[in-house]
Amino acid sequence: MRILNVCLGNICRSPLAEGLLRRAVEARGLSWEISSSGTANYHVGKAPDRRSVAIGKAHQLDISGQRAQQVTRADLDHYDLILAMDRQNLADLQALATTPAQLQKIHLFLDFAGLRATEGPDVPDPYWDDSGFASVYALLERAAERIVERLVD
Repeated sequence: MRILNVCLGNICRSPLAEGLLRRAVEARGLSWEISSSGTANYHVGKAPDRRSVAIGKAHQLDISGQRAQQVTRADLDHYDLILAMDRQNLADLQALATTPAQLQKIHLFLDFAGLRATEGPDVPDPYWDDSGFASVYALLERAAERIVERLVD
């Protein structure tokens, strides 16, 4: 299984989702490929936002070695599942897709986790609100566990 998590700049939400999914997968002894990208090229090559790194570290999750990258059309073929953090990134990914097979791989992160009804469609972007990182972490952690459970059952 190959999973790609996607947000706008690949420095806040998707790096945390990558780390949390990787943790959930490794805890089950699975050797899946988990990665993340952004739909925009704002931060390519840069480390995750210091606040994402800090909230991860507070929960024994080290994402500091990740580097931002921009999603490509080739990614839509390579990955089995592509999870967008919000509806705008979902629309951007769908616009990038060129085949029905690519489109079928693209989902909202919270939808795929079965949390849309209780948590809403979008993972909030905490970039402009320092206080939002803790709640985003908690939401992504719950969703990551549910995604892995869904895929292994």
